[in-house]
Amino acid sequence: MSGNRRKAFLATTVLVGGAMLLTACQDTDAGADAGAPQTSPSATAAAGSATPSGSPAATAGASGGTGKDNKNGGGTGGGTGGGQKPVGQVCGANDISWSTKSETQAGGYILVVAKAKPGISCTLPAVHPTVAFGSDGTEAGPAEQSTGKQITLFGETTAYAGVNPKTTSANGGKELDSIIVAIGHDDPEPVSLPVAAITVDKPVVTNWHTSSKDAVPSR
Repeated sequence: MSGNRRKAFLATTVLVGGAMLLTACQDTDAGADAGAPQTSPSATAAAGSATPSGSPAATAGASGGTGKDNKNGGGTGGGTGGGQKPVGQVCGANDISWSTKSETQAGGYILVVAKAKPGISCTLPAVHPTVAFGSDGTEAGPAEQSTGKQITLFGETTAYAGVNPKTTSANGGKELDSIIVAIGHDDPEPVSLPVAAITVDKPVVTNWHTSSKDAVPSR
């Protein structure tokens, strides 16, 4: 083989070898791409629509479960409901529906009538109620020497106390048309009750009684 033909043959061999090497590399890259995991547009969209655990939607789901538990009684927010007090708890003046009535027996007195408001059960202590008159707070003294019995008010149970606004025989006294009633001196919400015009001078009040006949004060 002549020198020129040999050079041409070698050049052709180099070109063919290079082309084969390039084709092999391309095939390898294509195979690698084919073996790699492919992420489709639908998978990407699904991943984007997933709700993070700290999102409002996730929080709402957790709250929904708690609400269901509370509805079924699983919560801790119980209570007596309806404003009802535990039996045995001392009444306050604002727990009671009040009324007064002018009586003529024993020279005239004021009958104070007390009933628990709907849904309330409470106890009147075994002492006379605190009754005061006028802007200076003249207080009625006890009309009975012994203490009474405590009375639990609920439903239609009614308690009575009799107030004699004037125990003196002398003329004079304060002319008033209301009294202030409280359940003991520590009652934070005493009530003012209207009465017919009265003259007040050394007033007295009975204990609480379950019969109006027992609530007639002595003069």
